[in-house]
Amino acid sequence: MWSGVQDALVQWWYGHNAVGFFLTAGFLAIMYYFIPKRAERPVYSYRLSIVHFWSLIFMYIWAGPHHLHYTALPDWAQTLGMVFSVMLWMPSWGGMINGLMTLSGAWDKLRTDPVLRLMVVSVAFYGTATFEGPLMSVKAFNSLSHYTDWTIGHVHAGALGWVAYISFGAVYCLVPWLWNKKELYSMKAVSWHFWISTLGIVLYISSMWVAGILQGLMWRAYTGLGFLEYSFIETVEAMNPFYVIRALGGAFFVAGSLIMAWNVWKTITAAEAVEEAPHAMQPVLIAAE
Repeated sequence: MWSGVQDALVQWWYGHNAVGFFLTAGFLAIMYYFIPKRAERPVYSYRLSIVHFWSLIFMYIWAGPHHLHYTALPDWAQTLGMVFSVMLWMPSWGGMINGLMTLSGAWDKLRTDPVLRLMVVSVAFYGTATFEGPLMSVKAFNSLSHYTDWTIGHVHAGALGWVAYISFGAVYCLVPWLWNKKELYSMKAVSWHFWISTLGIVLYISSMWVAGILQGLMWRAYTGLGFLEYSFIETVEAMNPFYVIRALGGAFFVAGSLIMAWNVWKTITAAEAVEEAPHAMQPVLIAAE
């Protein structure tokens, strides 16, 4: 039976594997199909897609120990996790760059196509989250961020901004195809969904960033006599305004999702406009004299 630090290491070995293979690789596949499809552009670089995929597969599982900094895990194992986490910057941003560069020659479509806008912003959030993750794995940053709400903000930048947004874009593409509709019921509703949800995500993750940094600073504050300056409950009380903002951001995100659900339902159930019979549109022919 595994126990103690061995159990923690094994769990995070596979825990980070789940992040890499469930919340990254599968949704990168969605990105690589739907963004080129929607933008009507080829993938920017197939070579880059192969290189960054296999780099992710090799590196991701080794990054798990960065969740165990300053624990009983041997220091060399903590450092190994940190090094592989920093190395993950390159393949992760390789995927982000590939996704964004696929829009070369089609950036103007972002002004008129909110579905494509959703997917492109999802790639931007992927870049943000995969920059922040390796940064937080560095021990100097981790000593401040670990166990705080900064980690919550980081996770939701990936979960809401990347995973949810690329999924929303895929659903918006798939529904008209599957139900043989010309387009979505309301593109204006897609735009409302985009702006309301984006505002919600920004409020959510920025409040958690600030809350996390404040928590970390309060937890490490000492009096002149060497005692902790703040009790735990005082740090919790200081989080109250940030939790209110977080709840507001979450409500905006849910509201955007409800708009999407309504739009999808109307797209599926709405009857197509009945076209006039061909003969009704034809001019009356008069025999030549």
